[in-house]
Amino acid sequence: MLRDLANFNQNGVEDQWNTPDEPLAEGEYWEGDEEDNEDAFVNFALLSNLAVQLKDKVPRGTHVKGSIPYPKAFTGKDIVSTIQQQIQRELLINHNVSTSDRRAALQIARSLQSQLFFYEVEWGNKVLQDGVEDVYMFLDDIEGGGGELSELPSGVVTMMTRCYSIMCEEGVKCYAYGCPRSDSTLLGPQVVSEPALGPSNQSWATKVEKEIIESLPESEINRQTIIHKIISKEEAYIEDLNTVEKTFINPLLQSQGVIPPDKLHDFIDVVFSNILDLRECNKRLLENLYVRQREQSPVIQRIGDIFLEAATEFRFAYPNYMGSHQAAERRLKEEMDNNVDFRMWLEAQSRNPKPASASDAHHKLDLKHLLNRPPEHLQKYPVLLDAIHNETARGNPDGEFLVTAIDAIRSLNGVAQLKTFQMAMGRGTPGKWEWHDLAGPEVREKMTKDEMKRQAIIFELIKGEMAYVKDLENIGVMYIQPLLQADPPIIPQPRLNQFIASVFNNYADLHQHHLRLLDRLHHIQREQHPVIRSVSAAMLDAVLHFREAYMEYIPNYPIAAWRIDSEMRNNPEFKTFVDQCVRHPDAHRLDMQNFINRPIPRLLRYELLLKSIHEETPPGHEDKTEIPNVLDLIKALGKETEPGVVSAKQKVELWKYNEGLVFKPGESVDMDLLDENRSLIFAGKVMRQPEGSLEWSSWSELFVLLFDNYLVMTKPKERDGATKYQVNRRPIPLDLLTMISFSDPPTQRSAGLLQNLRGGGGNTHQSSPSGSHIPSPEFSSTSTSSNSPSSDSRLVYPFTLHQSGRAGGTHILFAESAAARTEWKQKLEEALGLRKVVQEANKVFEIETLSIDTFLLPSMMNGTGSGSGLVQQPSYEGSYTGRVTCSVPFNTADGRGLVAIGCAEGVWIGFRHDPKSMRRVLHLKMVTQCAMLDDFGIFLVLADKSLFAYHIEALVPSTPHAPQASQVPQKLNGTKDVHFFSVGNLHGRTLVIYMKKKGLDSIFRVLEPVGDKINERSRQPAGFGSKLGFRSAKSEWFRIYRDFFLPSESFDLIFLKAKIAILCTKGFEIMDLYDFKSVTIPQREDPRLAYLSKRCEQCRPIAMYRSTEDEFLLCYDEFGIYVDKHGDPSRSTGGVIEWEGRAERVAQHNPFILLFDSRFIEIRSLETGRLVQIIPGTEVRCIWDGRGVGNNVAQTPRLGPNGGELSELQDAKVHAVMNAPEMHAPGSGGRGASSRVVTQLVFELIPTLPLDYQDGRDSYIMGGESQFSSMQSTASYMNPRSDSQYWYTDNRSVNDYYQPAR
Repeated sequence: MLRDLANFNQNGVEDQWNTPDEPLAEGEYWEGDEEDNEDAFVNFALLSNLAVQLKDKVPRGTHVKGSIPYPKAFTGKDIVSTIQQQIQRELLINHNVSTSDRRAALQIARSLQSQLFFYEVEWGNKVLQDGVEDVYMFLDDIEGGGGELSELPSGVVTMMTRCYSIMCEEGVKCYAYGCPRSDSTLLGPQVVSEPALGPSNQSWATKVEKEIIESLPESEINRQTIIHKIISKEEAYIEDLNTVEKTFINPLLQSQGVIPPDKLHDFIDVVFSNILDLRECNKRLLENLYVRQREQSPVIQRIGDIFLEAATEFRFAYPNYMGSHQAAERRLKEEMDNNVDFRMWLEAQSRNPKPASASDAHHKLDLKHLLNRPPEHLQKYPVLLDAIHNETARGNPDGEFLVTAIDAIRSLNGVAQLKTFQMAMGRGTPGKWEWHDLAGPEVREKMTKDEMKRQAIIFELIKGEMAYVKDLENIGVMYIQPLLQADPPIIPQPRLNQFIASVFNNYADLHQHHLRLLDRLHHIQREQHPVIRSVSAAMLDAVLHFREAYMEYIPNYPIAAWRIDSEMRNNPEFKTFVDQCVRHPDAHRLDMQNFINRPIPRLLRYELLLKSIHEETPPGHEDKTEIPNVLDLIKALGKETEPGVVSAKQKVELWKYNEGLVFKPGESVDMDLLDENRSLIFAGKVMRQPEGSLEWSSWSELFVLLFDNYLVMTKPKERDGATKYQVNRRPIPLDLLTMISFSDPPTQRSAGLLQNLRGGGGNTHQSSPSGSHIPSPEFSSTSTSSNSPSSDSRLVYPFTLHQSGRAGGTHILFAESAAARTEWKQKLEEALGLRKVVQEANKVFEIETLSIDTFLLPSMMNGTGSGSGLVQQPSYEGSYTGRVTCSVPFNTADGRGLVAIGCAEGVWIGFRHDPKSMRRVLHLKMVTQCAMLDDFGIFLVLADKSLFAYHIEALVPSTPHAPQASQVPQKLNGTKDVHFFSVGNLHGRTLVIYMKKKGLDSIFRVLEPVGDKINERSRQPAGFGSKLGFRSAKSEWFRIYRDFFLPSESFDLIFLKAKIAILCTKGFEIMDLYDFKSVTIPQREDPRLAYLSKRCEQCRPIAMYRSTEDEFLLCYDEFGIYVDKHGDPSRSTGGVIEWEGRAERVAQHNPFILLFDSRFIEIRSLETGRLVQIIPGTEVRCIWDGRGVGNNVAQTPRLGPNGGELSELQDAKVHAVMNAPEMHAPGSGGRGASSRVVTQLVFELIPTLPLDYQDGRDSYIMGGESQFSSMQSTASYMNPRSDSQYWYTDNRSVNDYYQPAR
């Protein structure tokens, strides 16, 4: 019937929806059948509905009161909890009342009690409390009772009703005066449950009938008095814990600005720890005491079992609180000392607390005292329980429970003490405790001496692990976070992250591994203390897991230590920061290097401690077999890190040398010593006698550094307590170094040069490069001063090296012993071999042949001269072509990729990548330059100082039967000699500029091609000039655009974006062709640049390139210099780069420049000037530097690593020529010197690695073998004609002529 009543709505009308009118179809269901939806039909504002829910859901059981069991009973707490479960959702949504606030449920329960919906089993008149003191039942649950109630309690719970306004919504303020949502006083004030046992100051004897007291012995009276005293103390203790929450925790959470919000929760967690968990534990204990008091009142028979159960629960809460208690006190004191607002707030809360009872109204609360209550209260339990046990009669079963409970609670103090030690992490007095401080005398008395020693070593292992983990944590707290948060930054931001990564590396990984190990050791310690059986399993697991982390960390330590030392030497702010950190309380007066070194000795400490544990372990114990396995793993870890440590030390030594090198002003060389792959092969002392010296005592000592890319000779000198290496000559690239002799007989050091000249050996010519680095300690004390003959007559062993290049020559050095000379030989061979392999694998350009057997020279023409001037020689019956001087790639109208090559005997044209296809198309003498105007089909040739223009169709017709273009070239320069010409685009115009000389002046004429005239059908030549093969001096294909002159000798002309640059004796003349205004760079007026100005006057400008957005590289034949857009040197070091050779010409292939010496090609980074590659050769010359109109020559398709075609930047942009190995002329049979010829190898330079264009500049990828090999194509069909100097093709497609290699 009650369930039926619950289905009525507010008007008393039964809902008709409970039973469906029609049967449900198959697969359908009725949501009303689900129990979860029953609450949807309950109106919690009606007391009758709540009564029905209470009757159905309140938990019933057998409860004892006054030694009488009552079945189907429940307590006041059960009633309040059941009602709270029903209404807490409504209260939270409508009134924002916390689900832990039980005031509304208590008021509803008391309303139901007043209407006798349930009754107290002893029919007392006590007001229902939210506790377990009283037992209640329903009338209809009594056997023989009156059955169900005739009517339910009635009433309206106002706070649960809904507002009558339809506009009332959650989160919106309602206008209705009586809206339940707006009435915050409905719940009434926060009240504290009334104590069930009356005033705590009443003794037990005053509350018990006199007859009962007289019937009990005195010991039982004392026993009952102590039991009730324990209950009273428990009530007071819980009230103190409530005060902590109400007076301090909750107000602190609601305060504004007392503690910064980002630190508030952390402060509460540290200071108050799990004190609220303790309160819940003790509440459950007090409830159990109340239940026992209710069941056995007035004389409680048993209490030991209750405390034994409580001790089990306390074990999980009290040790944690007591272990962190010292940290809480320390944190509280720090906040009070440093935060005035918190100190004032705490004082106000202490003087004006929210009293829980009237007795507290005028009591000043001390937070520190309240936080100390749990340890004090726990220590009183054994005393009180022991007093109860002393008054317990013999034979009472409660005696055994009391003894067990006393031991269990006393053990909690030991566990709490152990937890205090663990939480201290090595700090304070608890952090200094040893094993014997935590193991009582009664424990030690039962152990052997060996076992006590073993336990002490295990304890030391755990204690050391705690200190180690704390130190790893302090790395982040003391160093990393302050460095990251410093404002202004201690280390500049661009270097900060790199510094932290290189110094601290993966310390965080080590911290996590050892934190897990420590947690496991602490768990073992808590479970087994004071006698720990074994830690070998935990150690074995940890070693297996942290192995990889140590493999990364240990080899990095030398690098980290050097980074710290270097930063302290060069950064005063960082040195001050490190000194301040040393004074940190947790630093133990140790600096940063000691902290980052901690992991290394820790591994050694593990080995020592585990060996000691193994020695003290009795036979048959598991550690006898397990510990050796752990030791083997630790030893293996140490050995496996040795190669990495050695490599890191070598790298640090290299960096030290790099930091210590001191160059002469203006002679600095970027040797890329900080590259990750750079290595120091060898370093040691040698002797040298200065060039031309006749002094017997002129020997000087050098400290020679052999890197994997340079050989550097230095003289160490002490400066400011550090050794610096003075570089006295230019470092020698290993690519230019050759080993000559290591077998010359020794000579006496005191003999001097005169004996060498008489045949005793010695230094006949020396030219040694210079370098500077930090000397080794044993060398730093050496002196470069002369030694007298009487004191230094030892034998020295010479060895000879040769350096190619502008500063090259023979270097004769002397070793102190034959063994030292042999070692130098071995190390030099190793370095040169390594350099060769590395350069081959990392070369950025490789040679691809354009012609190898077409262009021949007689051996007599292969003179020593390396200039670009042409030496005229006879053709030797057509077998010899003369010196190759120029080339240019181009495309025909039908898409064929060709290359034209000019030499002393004319111009040859052929297919690219088909050396056999070369055919002579022009019989001209002294060809020095050629160029192609692709948009107009015009081929320009400078021959014998005359500039000619040819229509490309006249030289390379598309088809043999097509209408022929003009076969007669046009001479562009009239009667004046042309020294050079240049083509390019300027403001959308295609221009040709050539230079003639008039005295010392340079006369320039600017021509512009006329497309209409060029494309006109050829007319028959007329006149005497035409009969000679040339048209009139006035060109029809070009018109004169500008004429101007420069009062200086000029060497070349370069087209810039909007201007031109003329390379002349004054430097680089930047001119605007519109108004001919010009400026000369580099600027030479600044007196600070006097040395540079003198150097520029002595050298010849040869090229100019843009290196960055606002910077240019000016190239002279001996050096290069970076300047800004105003022509001033742009780099702090002066921006001067000394070439290794004497550059006759420079070419650009972004991001590189290529400098051509007659002996090698020097390839450098355009942006940094760093030497990248050297290609050796004989009589090397650049014949095309990549310049031209558009420079859009269609190249042979090149396949990338994935089969796709590479970008334009992968194509060749530079052509060159060098002498091939010697061969004999055809038909000579190899007889006679006159028959020997020199073959000229014409080639292009192909990038071996992808060059990507990023951010407006080219970038390249270094490393790895060459991705692409030379490609060869099938020979095309070519047929020369004798009557006209051109060749033609048949009507087949270009694919029939050219098949790209795959």
